[in-house]
Amino acid sequence: MDVITSHLNADFDCMASMLAARKFYPDAKLVFPGSQERNLRRFLNESGLTFEFTRLRSLDLEAVDRLIVVDNRQAGRIGPFKGCLDKPGLEIHLYDHHPDTPDNLRGSTEEVRPHGSTATLFVELFQERHIAVTEQEATILAMAVYEDTGNFTFATTTPADLRAMAWLLEQGADIDQVSHYISQELTSDEISLLHRLIKSATTYTINTINITVARIILPEYCDEFALLVRRFMTMENLDVLFALAAMDDRIYIIGRSRLPEVNVGTITMEFGGGGHASAASASLKDRSLVQVEEQLLDVLHRTVRPHSLAGELMSAPVISVEPTLSIIEANQTLIRYNITVLPVVDHGEIIGLLSRREAAKAIYHDLGDEPVASYMTTEFEMVDPDATLLDIQRLIITNRQRTIPVVKNRELVGIITRTDLFTMLAGDPAFMADLKNSQNQPSVERNRNMTNQLRHTLNREMVQLLQIIGEVASGCGARAYAVGGFVRDLMLGIENFDLDIVIEGDGIDFAKKLARQLDATLRTHEKFNTAVVLLPDGMKIDVATARLEYYERPAAMPKVESSSIKLDLYRRDFTINAMAIHLNPDRFGILVDFFNSQNDLKDRMIRILHNLSFVEDPTRIFRAIRFEQRMGGFKLGKHTEKQIKNSVRLGLFEAAMGQRFFQELRLILSEKDPLPAIRRLHSFKLLPFLHPRLKITPRVKKILRETRHAVSWYKLLYLDTTIALWIVYFLALTVRLKTKEVDELCRRLEIPERFSRIIISQRVAADRVVRLLDKNPDLPASRIYMALEDLRHEGILFAMACCRNKKSQMAISSYITQLRHVRNELQGNDLIALGYKPGPLFHKILRRLLMATLDGICSNRAEEIALLKKEFPLDGKTR
Repeated sequence: MDVITSHLNADFDCMASMLAARKFYPDAKLVFPGSQERNLRRFLNESGLTFEFTRLRSLDLEAVDRLIVVDNRQAGRIGPFKGCLDKPGLEIHLYDHHPDTPDNLRGSTEEVRPHGSTATLFVELFQERHIAVTEQEATILAMAVYEDTGNFTFATTTPADLRAMAWLLEQGADIDQVSHYISQELTSDEISLLHRLIKSATTYTINTINITVARIILPEYCDEFALLVRRFMTMENLDVLFALAAMDDRIYIIGRSRLPEVNVGTITMEFGGGGHASAASASLKDRSLVQVEEQLLDVLHRTVRPHSLAGELMSAPVISVEPTLSIIEANQTLIRYNITVLPVVDHGEIIGLLSRREAAKAIYHDLGDEPVASYMTTEFEMVDPDATLLDIQRLIITNRQRTIPVVKNRELVGIITRTDLFTMLAGDPAFMADLKNSQNQPSVERNRNMTNQLRHTLNREMVQLLQIIGEVASGCGARAYAVGGFVRDLMLGIENFDLDIVIEGDGIDFAKKLARQLDATLRTHEKFNTAVVLLPDGMKIDVATARLEYYERPAAMPKVESSSIKLDLYRRDFTINAMAIHLNPDRFGILVDFFNSQNDLKDRMIRILHNLSFVEDPTRIFRAIRFEQRMGGFKLGKHTEKQIKNSVRLGLFEAAMGQRFFQELRLILSEKDPLPAIRRLHSFKLLPFLHPRLKITPRVKKILRETRHAVSWYKLLYLDTTIALWIVYFLALTVRLKTKEVDELCRRLEIPERFSRIIISQRVAADRVVRLLDKNPDLPASRIYMALEDLRHEGILFAMACCRNKKSQMAISSYITQLRHVRNELQGNDLIALGYKPGPLFHKILRRLLMATLDGICSNRAEEIALLKKEFPLDGKTR
C-alpha cells in the first residue's frame, strides 16, 4: 500500500502537495497524520474534497509499503507514521521545500528545492514532465503558494514562486477562490486572544537585533494559533517573533523571522521542531512556559549573530596622532575631542595607544616634550570589521582592554570603546538582568525598530523618500541617518517635514546623487561639507557629513571636522535632539540612542549632554528655554538648570554676543506665545546680558501682555498682510530702552541692517503715534490716518500695545480694520474730465478729498464734486 502524508496541523501547502503527489502515485491513499488548520478544514468541507482523504484510524499501518512524505522531512512531525519507519523494506519518497537539517529523513527518491512552498516544486515537476492540471487543481496549488509565501511577502519567496503562480493562472486558477479562503477574518474570540498575545509581548535586543517573545496560556487547543501569530507580526511590523502557547498538556512554539540573522528553523530544532529560516514551529511536553522561555532566550543568545558586528559598532573616522607628536600636543588633542584614548598611527598602520591618564602622568613628570612613541602602549589586540560580539566581549571584558582598534588590510578603519559595548548590551536582558524591573533603568531599546512608527506618523510619500535616501547612501558606500528634531518629533507622534540627514561618508557626493535621483536642485557648502537638496514641490533636505565640533575657548565659534554618527550626535544641544534613525536598507528604521534620550523624552526632560555644553555654546541656554516653553509639559533637568545659573555667574555671554544670539532670540520671539520664555529668561537674569537696562518691570510686563492681545486680535482678522511677529515682540521687550540704546543692541546682536532699519524706524514712529493719541484721544479719522499711514503693521501693533487708554487703542484698531481701506470716488481721470490739468495740484486735490471722506464731509461723488468746486475752482481762486 502506498500512502501520501505530510506534517501535523496541515495547511494548504500540505494538502495541495498531497493532491499533486497523487498524480505520480495514482493508487496511493491520502492520509493526514494529524489535524488541519481551521481554514483548510472549511475549504475541504465546502469543496467536497474531504472524501479524497482516508481517515488515519481506518488505516492499517502494517500494510504500508511505500511512504510518500510531502512538505516535510522530519520524523517527529509525521505523527503515527513514525512507527512505520522501522518496518523492513519500507520505501520512502520525499518532496519538500524546507532547508536541510541533521535529523532529516532519507528516502530512495528525494525532490527538495528551496522555494517558498512545496506546491511550487510540484508545479515545476508538472512543467518538466508535461503533466496537465485541471482548473480546480490549479486553484488549490495557487492557494498553497499564496499562503506559504504570505502573499509573496515572506523573505523565503523566490522568483520560482512567482513563475509558478503565473503558470497556474494560465491553467485557469480562480483567484477569487484563492482570496476567499486565504484572506480570513478573525472571530471575536480570536481577536480577544490576539489582544492578549500582544499585551504579553516583550522585545529583547539580542546582539543589536530586536526579537519579540509573546506568551499565552489557553484552556484548550487553538488550531488557529499560527494565524494569530501571523496577524500579530503583520500588525506590529515585527522582524522576529516567537509565540509560546500553553495548550492542553503541551507548550507550542511558533517562530517567524524576516531577518537572515535569525533562522527560526535552526532555533526550533533545539526544541525538537523544525521548519525553514523564516517560519518554523515546535511542541514540547512536561515543560512549563517559564522554562521554555528561559531556554529560548538562552538559545537566542547562542545562535543570533548579526553580520559584521564590529563594522556596525565601531566609530569612524578615527582621531589619531603620529608617533613623533609630543605628549603635550597629544594631550591637547585628547582634551579637545573629549576622548580617553588616542591611536598612534604611522603611515596608516596603528602602532600604539596613548591614554589620557598616561599623557597626564608623563606631563606631571616633566616628560611632556617627549614623543608619543616613547610612552604609548604597544601591547594590545585588534579586530577586523567582521569580528563578532563574542570577540569584542572577550577583549573588553575578559582582557580588560578599554579600546579596540578595528583594522582592515592593516589599515585603521574604526575604534570600539568599552562604552560602545556597554551601550549595546544595555538592551540585552542576559547581560542587564538586574535592571529588568528597575523604574529608573536606562533606555533599554537603544536600537529599537521605528519602521512602524514611521509609517504610522508620516505619509507614504515621506516614508518612500526616506527609503530612497537610504538606497542612494548604500549606492555611495555611505550610511545615512535622519537626525535631530525630525526623530524627536517622530518619537512624540508629531509629523515633521524638516528633514536633516547626516552621512557617514562623503555628504557632498551623496547630496549630488540624491539630487539627480529626485530631479531636485542642489546647493552645496564645500567648506562645511553640507548641502541642501531642494525638491520640485518646495520641500528641502539638509545634508551634512557626520562631524564633530570643538571649541578653542568658551563661547568661541566651533571648529568642525568629519566624524562618526556617535560623535556627531554628541555635539548636539540636548539629549532629546541626539537620536538618529538608520535609513540604509539593511537597517532601515533602526533607532540610534547613545545618550538615554528616549527616557528623557518619555520623562519630558530637557538635559544637556555634558557639563561644559553651555560653556562651549551659551546660545544653547536660549534654545533650552525655548524648547521648555514650546514643548508643552517639558521641564529643564535640575542639573541643566544648575549649569545655566553657573554660566550666568561666570558671565559667559559678555564676549559671545552676536548673530547666533540674535537667531536664538528671534526664534523665541517668533513662538506662538513668547511671553513664558521671556519670563524664564528674566528669572535666570539673562536679559541684562543682552543690554544692562533690559528688565521686566511692571510697565514692560503690561506692554508685553498688551502686545500678545494685539497680535491675537490681528491674527483673527485673517488679513493678507504677513508680518514679522518677532519684530513686534522685540519692540515691546526693548520699550524701556532709548532709541540710541535699541540701536546699540541691534549692533551688539549683529542684527542684519535691513531689520535694524525697520526696528529703529518703527520705534521712532510708534513713539510719536502713542504720544499723539494718548494726548488727543478724540482725534478725527483723517488725523489718525495721517499718523499711522507710514507705519508698518509691526509698528502699528507695537503702538497699540503701548497706548495707555482704550480710546487710543480703538483709534488704531479702526485704522487697521476700516480707515486704511477708505477711498474717495473721484480719481485722476475724473479730474481731467472735469477740466483740471494734470500736475502737482492733482495730489493735493486727491489728498483733500480722501481726508474729507475719512471725516464724513463727503460720502458720495456729488459731495466730492461740490467740495472740489468750492475749494479748487477752475478759475484758480481756491479756498
